[in-house]
Amino acid sequence: MPSGKTVKLILYEVLQFAALVIPIFVIMERFARLIRDVKGRDLTAYWLVVAVSIAYVTSATLLVWVPLKYLILKRKRFISEITQWRPTLLAYIILCTLPCFAILIASSKVQVDRGLLLDHFSELPVSLVLFSLVCVDIVERIRPCKLIGKSYSLDPDLDISGPVLTHLEHVTTVSSQLHTDEGQNGLTQVQPEARNGSASGRWQDFSGSPGRSTPSLRAPTAAYVYSSRPRSYSGPVGFLWKRDARAEVFLNSFMFWLDTVDMVRVAGEPDVFYSVWVFPIYIFAFMSTLRVVITPNNPLLSFAGVALQDFPFFIVRVALIAVFGYVTPVLYPLKNVLVSLTFIYFTFLTKLRIFKRQSMF
Repeated sequence: MPSGKTVKLILYEVLQFAALVIPIFVIMERFARLIRDVKGRDLTAYWLVVAVSIAYVTSATLLVWVPLKYLILKRKRFISEITQWRPTLLAYIILCTLPCFAILIASSKVQVDRGLLLDHFSELPVSLVLFSLVCVDIVERIRPCKLIGKSYSLDPDLDISGPVLTHLEHVTTVSSQLHTDEGQNGLTQVQPEARNGSASGRWQDFSGSPGRSTPSLRAPTAAYVYSSRPRSYSGPVGFLWKRDARAEVFLNSFMFWLDTVDMVRVAGEPDVFYSVWVFPIYIFAFMSTLRVVITPNNPLLSFAGVALQDFPFFIVRVALIAVFGYVTPVLYPLKNVLVSLTFIYFTFLTKLRIFKRQSMF
């Protein structure tokens, strides 16, 4: 019988590989039917596109996906030094998301050039491509965690916990080394004062010499060690306080993509799909998917969200509303502009001298 770790590893790898190949096969097969209809029910064109899709998936799997997975699982070469970004997600969006979006753009171009409006691929990019991307992201984030038992900490951002005093440790400071010289220097230690939850002491000079000044040194203090266990409630409704970081990974992963989902959904509208606006929509949507390459706790993620998603999406959505009307809810451009402005203000403008005046707010 294989061990639990082996079963979990096989399950994760099968899910990620399925998320890699299924969107490509489905979209390529639908594109093959479109080419067949455009060329007057030509089966040769249909099977040619199907053969190209099979050859592409086989080549990408053997030349890129399998070697990359081997290096990651074995921690070989430079892979072991990567901590700020995720190679698996980068390979996925290049091998799967990018060609899928390219096929959708090609589908629009082929139909517009032939003057035949047959298929606008309304659900495939939203329901299939992005769902597969979310699944790969979830697998990568939940991989270090056990699937059974409790999980106190999976992601620091998902663990809302309070400090709990566990034990004290005695810390020896510089002042303790001067303890033997108290009689010679005329220094007397004052009782420690409690400030901000820590004990501190101050050395004063009582020798009466006005010219002698001794710098303030810290006395031996006790170091408080805190733990990060989540708060719990044991009352009659304690079951409502139950939470698990592994379950929250699924919620956060889907919430992370809502803005991109709406943008790609707009591209499925017939008026938009059969126009030149399909190009910037899918291009910026693909750029927003690059955020998933950054690790969830990386500080660069906030800047990447504004630069790759919120600011470009705001420009595109305002233009779409001006040209096509309310094809997208007004809530999304408002969200994009507020996120962009607040990021610029709190990150850059508050550092300026004019915003550091205490008299303002």
